[in-house]
Amino acid sequence: MKILVTGATGNIGRMVVDQLLVRGAEDVRALTTNPARAQLPDGVEVAVGYLREPGTLPAAFAGVDRLYLAPVLETVTETVRLAREAGVRHIVDLSGDETTDWQPVAQAVEASGLAWTHLYAGEFVENTTVWADQVRTTGGVREPYPDAANAPVAMDDIARVAAAVLLGEGHEGRVHTLTGPETMTRAERARRLGVVLGRDVTFTRVPLDEAAAVLDPVMGEYARWYLEGFAGMVERPQVATTTVADVTGEPATTFEQWAAANADAFR
Repeated sequence: MKILVTGATGNIGRMVVDQLLVRGAEDVRALTTNPARAQLPDGVEVAVGYLREPGTLPAAFAGVDRLYLAPVLETVTETVRLAREAGVRHIVDLSGDETTDWQPVAQAVEASGLAWTHLYAGEFVENTTVWADQVRTTGGVREPYPDAANAPVAMDDIARVAAAVLLGEGHEGRVHTLTGPETMTRAERARRLGVVLGRDVTFTRVPLDEAAAVLDPVMGEYARWYLEGFAGMVERPQVATTTVADVTGEPATTFEQWAAANADAFR
């Protein structure tokens, strides 16, 4: 069974490649635009191509049974058409529900007529690093919604689920909603970060405009959009799921585990 991982040199795509190998996959092909710089593991077949340029994809899709599809909105309809024409049987996509910008990916995959599995991921726990500069320089966090609550998921956990689905059976036609193991507020996340760092990390509530300005050096035009996404989580907190553990047989990464592994970014 040949598995193609698209976006294989992106953060999650590369982790999917690694997790497939950990799980014993023997026929993995990785899509990249620059094989020389990709530094993919030995034994992985490298295919040159780019999801935003569908004309580069037919050769990469040839002979593929299962496909991990990274979320690229602009060309997803053409991409899944080419996958179907190449004989791909099952697409595992990283996308999102109807409340997200990524729902068109899931819709296009379903419309292809191929077997599908959707991975709906909320906020990545790695987004916590947008706090790094202000934690290092001020010892605290300034944001507008201290009581907004969600359960951020580690990218490696997404990759573990993707690999398990690609290698497993019984996932066709299913939606796997991926979160971390516990829902917590933004203020609680800052407090727990402080515990890991061994010092207080304060949370100061400030207006949206001020908070966006604080994040502008890190996130640019996306800072305000990112913060606005938490407004609805004050009254409607994201509920943590057990999907990572259910699918992989291993517990999801806790916030504390992630923070301990990445503590130097905040020091």
